[in-house]
Amino acid sequence: MKVSTESLENCRIALNIEAEAGELDKSLDEAYRHLVNEVSVPGFRKGKAPRAILEQHVGKRYLLEEALEHLIPQLYGQAVESQKLEPIARPEIKISQTEPVIFKAVVSLKPEIKLGDYHDLKLEATPPAEISEKEVTAALNEFQERQGAWVPVDRAAQLGDLVAIDIQASVDGKPWLNHKNILYEMNKDSRSPVPGFASQLQDTERNKEKSFSLTVPVDYPIEEMRGKEGTFQVTVAEVKEKQLPELNDELAKGAGYDNLEDMKRKVNDDLKAKAGARNRLELSQKALDGLVEISEVKYPPVLEDEEINELLRNQAQRLGFRELNDYLKKTNRKEEEIRQELRPIAKRRLTESLVLGKLAEEEKIEISSSEVDNRIGEIANDSEDKEKAREFFSLPQIRQSIEQSLRTQKTMDRLLQIAVGKSENMTKGE
Repeated sequence: MKVSTESLENCRIALNIEAEAGELDKSLDEAYRHLVNEVSVPGFRKGKAPRAILEQHVGKRYLLEEALEHLIPQLYGQAVESQKLEPIARPEIKISQTEPVIFKAVVSLKPEIKLGDYHDLKLEATPPAEISEKEVTAALNEFQERQGAWVPVDRAAQLGDLVAIDIQASVDGKPWLNHKNILYEMNKDSRSPVPGFASQLQDTERNKEKSFSLTVPVDYPIEEMRGKEGTFQVTVAEVKEKQLPELNDELAKGAGYDNLEDMKRKVNDDLKAKAGARNRLELSQKALDGLVEISEVKYPPVLEDEEINELLRNQAQRLGFRELNDYLKKTNRKEEEIRQELRPIAKRRLTESLVLGKLAEEEKIEISSSEVDNRIGEIANDSEDKEKAREFFSLPQIRQSIEQSLRTQKTMDRLLQIAVGKSENMTKGE
């Protein structure tokens, strides 16, 4: 075997490989011995047909392809070992000729990351935000809203109500919706099933059908329905309004506070902690942006493609599709179109991940087994079935994912500590 190398951009190298004549002959013999026991040749028992007869029966090209299927991976593996390479993905193989066997293997290698002088990164930490009385009141009102109860009322439907409705709808004469006795909250800003639907139900009397038309949004998931007129027939079977409890000591005690004043103080503290966490998160992102800007990152295209694959799967699952093909059919979109939309996001995510990984290496950041155990314990304690949760999160691949997540967080904490120095505590709301 002869091997020559050619350096390519983006952490790739091309191996130009030429097999010796004897290597192909040996592989052809092995292919013959395999096929002669698999293929039925008229006039011969399996395993007994001479090679020339077998070649005549299956075709010389078929025998050659069988030989190459084993020879090329074998030669590639030997070439990689001889050149002391560490591939991170399957190679791109292109056969240029078969007699002699000559092919090119494009090998993806580990990314190359050169961090800038991150010790020069400087960010000014902002003081923790003061929480206004208006914000506390808004939080208390939200809590009060969550404690409200839906109570049947004998009147026409109004915005904010919860209604039970029968609905039929069509688009361009084609059936679209057909549901009976479904619950629908009349939120003015709701886009379900289309914007303006809730407002159309306003003042509708119980047990009276109302017909109206609305335009389907141009960004609706089903392409053939976008921008077209939908016709609706809706009957309101029941109307409920939300009755809120009084905001007083009794309500506060029911939520675990000493009284309403105690609740206000603790809500204020909670809002302050959340503001500090948001501030810290924003500072962390600025620090990471700064690190990415001063660093040099090179990686093979296959890593970007893998990141896009992950984003695609997540996007499909988030919209309720188990398979990507189902998502593409339902939305009537081409995969390549979506991939191009996701590419800038994938590039950014991958670059940030590689930079953080290199920083963790430089700063010698490690996660102990006990830290992983503690995190699993925290997750399990928040689950309904603690034992099942602990068992699941203790699986090797899940533990590894948790360890990586903890390592990333600790690395971000270290980067922020470097960037803001002693003033970092100001971002924590202290």
